[in-house]
Amino acid sequence: MPVIHRVDKFAVPEAARERFWEQVRRTHAVLRQQPGFLDDALLEQHSGPGRFNAVTIVRWSSEDALAGAKAAVEELHRADGFRPADFFREAGIDADVANYVDLSG
Repeated sequence: MPVIHRVDKFAVPEAARERFWEQVRRTHAVLRQQPGFLDDALLEQHSGPGRFNAVTIVRWSSEDALAGAKAAVEELHRADGFRPADFFREAGIDADVANYVDLSG
């Protein structure tokens, strides 16, 4: 099974930056505890003209591991009463999320 790279890119307005990263850190704390988690990176743009100024990357051992992690994060959000889609809409955050596989060899 190939390693799965979950790459999430965000355009985050400055006014939402602090709360956005707070939620990302809470989410990644849960992800790091899930079976099949390999590693992650939380990146913030510091130069260049790109539209997305925040990127998160998580590597998973398999699609199954990613599915299990998704359920764990949904439970965290339910318990916290956090609704990501509502937060993104209200804060004006644009997201581009997808799963990737490495083709470099």
